[in-house]
Amino acid sequence: MIGIAAIMGSYSAMADEGMWMIHAIDSALEKKMQERGLELSAGEIYNADAPGSTVADAVVSMAFGCTGSIISDNGLLITNHHCAYSDVHGLSTPEHNYLEEGFWAMHSDEEVNIAGKSVYFLKRVLDVTEEVEAMKRESDVESRPMGMRKLSYLLETKYKKETGLDAWLASMWDGSKYYMALYEVYSDVRLVAAPPVSSAAFGGDIDNWEWPQHKCDFAMYRVYTAPDGSPAEYSKANVPMKPKAKLKISLDGYKAGDYTMILGYPGSTNRYSNSYETNFYETLRHPICNELRGKQMEIIKGWMDKDPEIRLKYSDYYFSLSNVQELYSGEVACLGRFDVVEKKEAIEKELQAWIDADPERKAKWGNLLNDLKAKYLAVVEPETNINYYRETLVRGTRISRACTKLNSFRTTVMTSQGLTPKKNIELVNGPDPVETEFSNTFRFRGKDYKKQIDAILKEYEGIDLRVEKDLFRFALEQFYGNVDHSLIGEYQMSLYNEHSYYLTGLAGGYKVDYDKIADHIWNNSFFTDEKRLDTFLSEEHTLAEYLGDPLFHFLQELKITSFNEATTAAEGTPNRTALNKEFTHALYQMRLEKGIVQYPDANSTMRITYGTVGGYEPYDGVVCDWKTTPAGILEKYDPTDYDFTLSDRQYLLYRRGDWGRWGFGKDGSQMYVNFLTDNDITGGNSGSPVLNSRGELIGLAFDGNKESLSSDLWCQDGYNKCVCVDIRFILWTLDRYAGMTRIIEEIGL
Repeated sequence: MIGIAAIMGSYSAMADEGMWMIHAIDSALEKKMQERGLELSAGEIYNADAPGSTVADAVVSMAFGCTGSIISDNGLLITNHHCAYSDVHGLSTPEHNYLEEGFWAMHSDEEVNIAGKSVYFLKRVLDVTEEVEAMKRESDVESRPMGMRKLSYLLETKYKKETGLDAWLASMWDGSKYYMALYEVYSDVRLVAAPPVSSAAFGGDIDNWEWPQHKCDFAMYRVYTAPDGSPAEYSKANVPMKPKAKLKISLDGYKAGDYTMILGYPGSTNRYSNSYETNFYETLRHPICNELRGKQMEIIKGWMDKDPEIRLKYSDYYFSLSNVQELYSGEVACLGRFDVVEKKEAIEKELQAWIDADPERKAKWGNLLNDLKAKYLAVVEPETNINYYRETLVRGTRISRACTKLNSFRTTVMTSQGLTPKKNIELVNGPDPVETEFSNTFRFRGKDYKKQIDAILKEYEGIDLRVEKDLFRFALEQFYGNVDHSLIGEYQMSLYNEHSYYLTGLAGGYKVDYDKIADHIWNNSFFTDEKRLDTFLSEEHTLAEYLGDPLFHFLQELKITSFNEATTAAEGTPNRTALNKEFTHALYQMRLEKGIVQYPDANSTMRITYGTVGGYEPYDGVVCDWKTTPAGILEKYDPTDYDFTLSDRQYLLYRRGDWGRWGFGKDGSQMYVNFLTDNDITGGNSGSPVLNSRGELIGLAFDGNKESLSSDLWCQDGYNKCVCVDIRFILWTLDRYAGMTRIIEEIGL
């Protein structure tokens, strides 16, 4: 055991932190990667001027939410199942639940177009820093403010017109550098394959961010083009794409210590954050979010376990909720465990010494750290209020979306009927209502509004009102119990006071009957009963009647702007955002001057990260291997637990262990399911290709380990791991489980 730990430690020591810009692989970075085992040159990975193709040409952004790779000459694209989860969920019905059955297009005409789905192929990255700085100087001379939004609009419009490509301006190091990324965008994307969740998400929420895992987390799409090969909207006349490049699949496997690299589109990191911002996330924002979302998940899961139809309705929402909640919970734990605040304080001590060593720097940044400390202390109370408000009344229920949609629609309806209600008017209670705004009548239902009405009613197709009532009951108790009552609205406080009372006898104390408040609102709102809603939409109403609906009034009485104003007043000018930006500038300049190689925070631009295959020691005395096998699936199998159940066919195939041509070892009896590398990834890298030293596909990145969850703010050496699914297990699933021989043949195997 000691020998294994020593070997694993040596592999961890070889890891290099960093999400490096794909266009900025200089000779030094190229050399470091080659020292680790890379057999390619930098120009073979990315080169916009290359006459042929490079590895990067086969890697795409899935609308900057996930990453995918082209793996055939007919536009076949592979990514993670959890990236396709919403699409599979959207196609599912109680009769055909593709989440549980799997989706397999056995013939090309069964491939389903996913409306609104687009993929982005990076064509070129340009350094436009000087151009941006010139525009800023010109705007300063003319006293015209030039923020990032305006800069992006002007420059993106210019480059799109000049090149015919989609242009995206990206700021690096909070404006220290600027780059323009040019993309070719394809909008006819069709679902080809997605395994059942019992395979793709085996272990479910329980195994999320854990190791070992046993997930076959993949899905396949196909990119279609116009007959001439150009990007086009969906049409039956479209044909499969003929890509510039595709990734070659390797069946040779890998072993501990082998070189790996990952190309993808990591969404965001905040590693230039200061200690005060980090402490804010660790002790305030994330704990509130984690507590409330955890309880919301318990409510939803309780209903999902009772009713398969509720499971289908809420599975996508629950999946996204649990992913964020576990991420934030793990981040809080890791920030504390790895003493991240203290480590950032050490960096700040070095930074302050560097600032103080130069009069010009001292004049500019001398008080920066003290100012940051004062700002974050000042906003503790208002930020507590705003986070509880946001997690309860804003996003604590899904029915609140219907309220928001209908209110927006109501403004359109009244305007179209010649009525112009004032914004932010208050509901007047009492015998003398204001006549002008509140006595105007309007009607929702009408032939001109069918599309809008259908959109509102569609919100109800995806929810169950019993679940929503329980979520609302929890939300209002947390809202009343944690938000400063001086910020709570008059109507909300009237309900609170009406149903509050002192206990008598030995119990004593003060009690609020939240059940009665919830019942009163739920039983009298037209939003909470589909028959009442249908009637309400069909009849004429005054604005007073509409605004007086108890659920709408309760949810809409307060606005997020009210809470934002309290925070703004507490922190003053300059605010935290401005000071955080200055901190990034100072830290970047210090490292630049000292010759410290640095990469910018992730921001959905293409990046490359390199590392090696290997296990790790999550805790003292605990050693984790670097791969898992199907034996682990059978060990975890539990037919009474939805997250660990298998179909009879899956169970028998795993038990049989016949891996065919996809197996390896002397008799082909071995198979890996998942494996670990120390590549530096984050959200947005999901579906990214895991490549060997020759740039060949050996797996897909799909998760991180629990010990890596501080990586948004801090990359802890030796603990950050990337969890990957083996391409051979994916191919076996396509071949032996699904019988999709047409796909196996298409990719040349």
